[in-house]
Amino acid sequence: MKHKEIIFLDTEFSSLNPHKGEILSIGLVRGDGEELYLELEYEGEVDEWAQRNIIPSLKNRKVSREEARRRIRDFVGKGEPIAMAYVNQFDILYLYKLFTVDDCPFFWLPLDFASILYSLGYDPVEYYEKQAQFVRQFGIDAEKYQKHHALDDARLLRETYLKLRGRLT
Repeated sequence: MKHKEIIFLDTEFSSLNPHKGEILSIGLVRGDGEELYLELEYEGEVDEWAQRNIIPSLKNRKVSREEARRRIRDFVGKGEPIAMAYVNQFDILYLYKLFTVDDCPFFWLPLDFASILYSLGYDPVEYYEKQAQFVRQFGIDAEKYQKHHALDDARLLRETYLKLRGRLT
């Protein structure tokens, strides 16, 4: 496979409606554990759910969209790795809103962890709704991760994927 490297991705955004929402934070974790976390400048409207669950966790220095693009490109490098996200439809959409499709440093084909879980007989909804119990079956302590924090969600995704993959080999 040409594009072997996977970078685990999670974003938090101002709205589930992609026509009005914008990315608020992004967490990226390589397979080797190297990480990048950014919080982006944003002064627009924020849905009530994001106001309650996302905004309180945004405590870092905010970066411009231009700086975010530059730092993500530097982190990703030139190899066009594959992005993997849990339910990637939103994460990839917001990533493309940040970069545009033609300028995105990732390979054009992202991986959806929810679909992987489903194909292996696991209920992907449990990963979201009962996450602590779900990941416990893989020997993972979910308490060390803050839910709905882009970097922690990407870290947990990586750890879960690696444990699941280890079970299969």
